Amino acid sequence: MSAVDTASRESAPVALPGLGRALILAGKLGQKSAEEIYRKASSGRTSFIAELTGSGAVSASDLAHTMSSAYAAPLIDLDAIDQQRLPKGLLDPKICQSYRVVVLSKRNNRLTVATADPSDQEAIEKIKFATQLGVDWVIAEYDKVLKLVDEHAATTTETMEEIIGGEFEFDEAAASGGDDNEQASVSEVDDAPVVKFLHKMLLDAFSMRASDLHFEPYEHTYRVRFRIDGELREIANPPIAIKDKLASRIKVISKMDISEKRVPQDGKMKLKIG
Repeated sequence: MSAVDTASRESAPVALPGLGRALILAGKLGQKSAEEIYRKASSGRTSFIAELTGSGAVSASDLAHTMSSAYAAPLIDLDAIDQQRLPKGLLDPKICQSYRVVVLSKRNNRLTVATADPSDQEAIEKIKFATQLGVDWVIAEYDKVLKLVDEHAATTTETMEEIIGGEFEFDEAAASGGDDNEQASVSEVDDAPVVKFLHKMLLDAFSMRASDLHFEPYEHTYRVRFRIDGELREIANPPIAIKDKLASRIKVISKMDISEKRVPQDGKMKLKIG
């Protein structure tokens, strides 16, 4: 690229995002500085807010206070939030990571969501579409949002060997009887990671008061959804490779015919909790 092309690009007007405009209006950032940061973020394929705070042009604290004032949204300190008490299953963790948001609560048909950038209309629309709920922003410091999002992501992407606690077990009596062929099949699906994953899903369903569970394999993906308060919520995305073993395991503990793959079956399972 020639020097003329570079100069022309740098002198062209920049359509700053709402975050940048709010900071300029509040006197926290100059127009030229905002445009330079925006260009740098665009060329480096990073977000404007990440480049903004990373460059030190505006502190995370100043940014949060400015956004709270500009958008008349409450300010919250995420350090005071107990992560263990945050609601589960309301929003896909991938969306939380992509848009850097933290769901704090649900009341009636609205979610309270922490963000550092309330001007992000794409995030609002994505959350609304995914949850079919309204969104009320609360403002938090960007670095604290990142920390909480990353910590939550780490807990939801544990290996399957680490995902289960020992206080929940199946009543395997149903699997102890049957013919030799069935016993071979039971042994075949008694795969520790699959067993642990299914344990985890049932434990979470119980603790979240889910009325029903949906195990949904597709061509290239797999998802598990719980119905909570009448709404289906995406809970997990296990590897598609385990779909057959997972289906067989569910059949075994539910006293269904493991060899039958075409005709719908009814089954029951007994669980011991404690």
